Amino acid sequence: MPPVLSPVSYRLITGYPINLKPLVNPDHCPVQFRQQWYIHIYHFQQRFPKKILSFPPISFLRSRRLTLSSPEPVLMEKAINRQRILLDHLRPSSSSSDHAHGSALSASACMAGDSAAYQRNSVFGDDVVIVAAHRTALCKSKRGSFKDTFADDLLAPVLKAVIERTNLNPSEVGDIVVGTVLAPGSQRASECRMAAFYAGFPETVPVRTVNRQCSSGLQAVADVAAAIKAGFYDIGIGAGLESMTVNPMAWDGDVNPKVKTFEQAQNCLLPMGVTSENVAHRFSVTRKEQDEAAVDSHRKAAAATAAGKFRDEIIPVSTKKPITVAVDDGIRPNASVADLARLKPVFKKDGTTTAGNSSQVSDGAGAVLLMRRSVAMQKGLPILGVFRSFSAVGVDPAIMGVGPAVAIPAAVKAAGLELEDIDLFEINEAFASQFVYCRKKLGLDPEKINVNGGAMAIGHPLGATGARCVATLLHEMKRRGRDSRFGVVSMCIGTGMGAAAVFERGDCVDGLCNAKKIDNQNLLSKDVK
Repeated sequence: MPPVLSPVSYRLITGYPINLKPLVNPDHCPVQFRQQWYIHIYHFQQRFPKKILSFPPISFLRSRRLTLSSPEPVLMEKAINRQRILLDHLRPSSSSSDHAHGSALSASACMAGDSAAYQRNSVFGDDVVIVAAHRTALCKSKRGSFKDTFADDLLAPVLKAVIERTNLNPSEVGDIVVGTVLAPGSQRASECRMAAFYAGFPETVPVRTVNRQCSSGLQAVADVAAAIKAGFYDIGIGAGLESMTVNPMAWDGDVNPKVKTFEQAQNCLLPMGVTSENVAHRFSVTRKEQDEAAVDSHRKAAAATAAGKFRDEIIPVSTKKPITVAVDDGIRPNASVADLARLKPVFKKDGTTTAGNSSQVSDGAGAVLLMRRSVAMQKGLPILGVFRSFSAVGVDPAIMGVGPAVAIPAAVKAAGLELEDIDLFEINEAFASQFVYCRKKLGLDPEKINVNGGAMAIGHPLGATGARCVATLLHEMKRRGRDSRFGVVSMCIGTGMGAAAVFERGDCVDGLCNAKKIDNQNLLSKDVK
């Protein structure tokens, strides 16, 4: 066995006293002191790994611990776990220099106490980060710039962009998950695989699709984040695709007659516009409020386009004509409340939902490149955002538009935050009625929501909306810098659901950047039960 340092030597090197006589072997120590011996040896090896040969190796300590009689192993295990918790809080959160290591060690020490308001996540490098997020322009279905464009020709450019703009070897991607809604499942899955080949991915990179209605693009991002967290792979792409020109909204085949005996099942078949009318009626959202929200969306989107805010996120797509499309074509800069007031209700004779205060039927695609933080740092890639949490919830299908009002608090809570901590929201504007309701229900500041316009102006290609919103949110957070740390993407979902995800700005690195707020104070009390 390697020689054991004396207490005097230990104190001189580490600065920590040890109340034991010089020892040659811990087994010669009285039982009541042996636990303290192991703790100090473990502490020393954690802080001075280069001096590990001066002490018995950890494997030796563990083997000795296992041979001790009960209950000492249990007590010692708890004590060492207690030390491990403390050391994890003292450990710096990034792979910086030795000098930075020392400063972080002393600066973070106060965060380890029982009174700490935040619980540090010791696996900083395991964060799931976004290094690229891009989309196509969104164009009006059947009469817009993409009306003659194949769906796979919409997806391929954004898949190619996230690889080329990061100089990533496409063979390193563990999976491509594409959210898509309207196309027949098998056909669209094949089209997505074809798009990956067009974009330059090798046959070794798998592709799959996911369908959770309007949240499919966000669900794809969440699925990839979860797979990275689980260790299935380190790099993945969450994407979204919809061509509502090619695949209009329609029911194929007969409806099960059993649906007549289940009211909620019947409500799953309601036209989305009818659910909008239900929300407006039940929660007293006026026609004026809806039209004003629509005009505001067009105004913001027009201003963002004029200022070039969408340039970084939009990937130009060449079409058959030939033309290159790089601008959303559904935005109406001159929209006014007076103009919208002249439009007739579509779904109910005396209703309030019109073509002007509903989302646009659109074609488009988006892609988000995610990876483990440690991999992104190793490759020297700038981090656009950090994926913090995701939540999908169920609500009454008859008022499916209320989904974000339930999903947003759930996702924010899962991230260890409060609504007041969120600086920006991208809430899909399926209908003005549900958008206004969710904003009022959650008491959100209008200046924080859809600052560059939403689906009523930009468009809502069902499967692509989630990826579009992620790209828009993260690029806006990057522009705002320190004024925007946390952002939320959310949408309602047909058949009665809602989804939301929380993101953190990518360059936000400080003493609490990897912290999670906790309700109880138990950081150093896990052995007290």
